[in-house]
Amino acid sequence: MSEKLEVGSIVEGKIVRIKPFGAIVSLGSVQGLVHISQVANSFVQDINDHIKIGDIVKVKVLSIDEESHKIALSIRDALPKEERQPRNEKPFRKPNQTQKPASPAEEYFRPQSAANPSSDFEEKMKEWAKQSNERHTSLNKRANKRSF
Repeated sequence: MSEKLEVGSIVEGKIVRIKPFGAIVSLGSVQGLVHISQVANSFVQDINDHIKIGDIVKVKVLSIDEESHKIALSIRDALPKEERQPRNEKPFRKPNQTQKPASPAEEYFRPQSAANPSSDFEEKMKEWAKQSNERHTSLNKRANKRSF
C-alpha cells in the first residue's frame, strides 16, 4: 500500500474530495485524509475557505494504518517553520488593550458594575439569545444545503 510513504515524510498530493470533516488527498496510487483540524494553523469553520478540489498541496504523513488502509495527513505540519504557529499560543497583548470576551458566559462572569447588575444581566442574556439564534439559523442553512 505505502511502499514509498513513511511517517514523518512530506509529500505532494492533489485534493480529490472535500468533506465537512476534512479533505481526501491523492498521493499517486493511494489516498489519505487531512482532518479539518490539520488544514490550517487557525480554527477552520468551513474547509472550503482554505482549500478546493484540484489544489496541489504539501502534506506531512502523520500515520499509516496498513490493516485498515488509512493514511492520516497534515497540511498544517507541512508548512515551513516560519508559517507555523503553536496551536494554543495566542499573540501577545499589551495590558492596556481591551479584549472582547470569547463567549457570553465569560461576559456574564466578568465583574459587574455595582450600578444595576440585573439590567446588565438582562442585556447580556438578550445578546446571548440573539447570537444563539444566529448560530442556529446558520447551522440549519448548512444542514439544508447538505440534504439536497
